[in-house]
Amino acid sequence: MLTSFRKPLQSTQTPHSGYHWDRSSRRFFEGWYYRVTLPENGQTFAFMYSIEDPIGGKLHSGGAAQILGANDEYLWRTFPDVNKFWASRDVLALGHWGKTNLELEQPGYLLPRDFATHIESGYQATATLNQGIIRDPATGNYCRWEYQIEPIYGWGDKGSIQQSTAGWLSESQIFEPGWQILMAHGLASGWIDWNGKIYEFTKAPSYGEKNWGGAFPQKWFWLNCNSFENEPDLALTAGGGRRGVLWWMESVAMVGLHYQDKFYEFVPWNSKVTWNILPWGRWQIQADNGKYEIELTGTTENIGTPLRAPTADGLIFCCRDTMQGKVDLELREKTFGKSKIVLKASSYLCGLETGGKFWDNSWQSH
Repeated sequence: MLTSFRKPLQSTQTPHSGYHWDRSSRRFFEGWYYRVTLPENGQTFAFMYSIEDPIGGKLHSGGAAQILGANDEYLWRTFPDVNKFWASRDVLALGHWGKTNLELEQPGYLLPRDFATHIESGYQATATLNQGIIRDPATGNYCRWEYQIEPIYGWGDKGSIQQSTAGWLSESQIFEPGWQILMAHGLASGWIDWNGKIYEFTKAPSYGEKNWGGAFPQKWFWLNCNSFENEPDLALTAGGGRRGVLWWMESVAMVGLHYQDKFYEFVPWNSKVTWNILPWGRWQIQADNGKYEIELTGTTENIGTPLRAPTADGLIFCCRDTMQGKVDLELREKTFGKSKIVLKASSYLCGLETGGKFWDNSWQSH
């Protein structure tokens, strides 16, 4: 019944697509994020999977699945048995079984029809599939989902070797946690059953990322959108945080933009990136890499939804998200001391997040 999963196209597989745990007993977590946006419904569904201390027998050992669903509503379930979690070290593929009638010693990838038949609670996800079911026994709320994914952009120019989001040094454990955009843009086709309301979709904008490590950022912000008005071939990710680097802390931020087969990258080693982020409600980011400059403004009047994230104290509420934020973007090319507008775009389906501690005031770069 277990089968090998389909490997993704090498042109879109990024570094860090595989599972990072080295089977040691050190504090460790890994998390994955899948999202599909339904412009015609004005809704977004974000699926967050995580595993902590997979060696088992520790205070925080276990897994979880969280969903930020329609109208920013929230659903989650834990999967305490680390032995029912599986993941590939070579490609993007993972899953966690909860209640099941299968009595296999080792869990693994199932054909979608077999998963639907035998897994009463759990999920499985690859570069081309996201499938699962979770239910809250206290409320009866549930979600079932199954959709196929066609990757379009990984992280880098289309068709070229894909890049590590945090640069080549991310191959070591100098920076923790690690962060990798797995798929900046893709097209998803399938269905989501959200508490009895079924959303069916074809070629809907899809996105994926992950993080991992044994340390945790003090604070962070995030802005992401690949469903822009009148711009179907545009994907934006921006984020920043205070992270550990060996024995010190640093504040860093980046912006990545995929547009018409080209990748515009603004990162600490090639750009000046500045930001002014309120504790909630407004995200302002500017970046300049010498050849191009970009300006982003994200805003929301929604109160946002608290989400859990891995911390030194386990999976706890420590960030706030909305998938219905507004974003305005302007990309300019710099030639002979002048700026020429390459792109202006906006969306009302932008993901916005702030997380961590020390959010008493706005966070401004120095």
